[in-house]
Amino acid sequence: MRKAAFWLILGLFLLGSVIIGQNFSYVGSGKCKMCHQTESRGNQYSLWQQSKHAQSFSVLTSEKAAERAQAADVSTPTEAPQCLKCHAPLADKAPELKDEGVTCEVCHGPGSAYRKFSIMKDRAKAIENGLKLYGSPEAIKTYCLRCHENAHHQPFNFAAAWQKIKHPLPQK
Repeated sequence: MRKAAFWLILGLFLLGSVIIGQNFSYVGSGKCKMCHQTESRGNQYSLWQQSKHAQSFSVLTSEKAAERAQAADVSTPTEAPQCLKCHAPLADKAPELKDEGVTCEVCHGPGSAYRKFSIMKDRAKAIENGLKLYGSPEAIKTYCLRCHENAHHQPFNFAAAWQKIKHPLPQK
């Protein structure tokens, strides 16, 4: 009996370790585009592509960025961690995606495990596989404020910004 209990506890521990220790990886917005580019699905990819989020890395190459960088004693904004943390948040985890700026996976988590339609069609399964969703506008705002409340950014009006970037799935 003790031996069976030991193996049961060990098995549950190992299963829990596997679930908790899942290593999800970033796959890039091109993978999201496959399903999120049609009107019937909400056209989220196009909305993102036309947003300032999609251009947030390239703005670091502007003259204005160079001026701000110089004032902050930063030589290369496109390489500086203090710039990349908001303009290309995946730069340290997935350098190949740096030029995507604030991409889908910055907010929704690494998509390697949830990107397949067989997973995404089941919201609970997608969340279990790394999809991040936010339970309220306040939770979304809190996440946005990590970058939008800083020393060199204009005052942030969440309600106005959200109207420009919200991208829900259409109701059936």
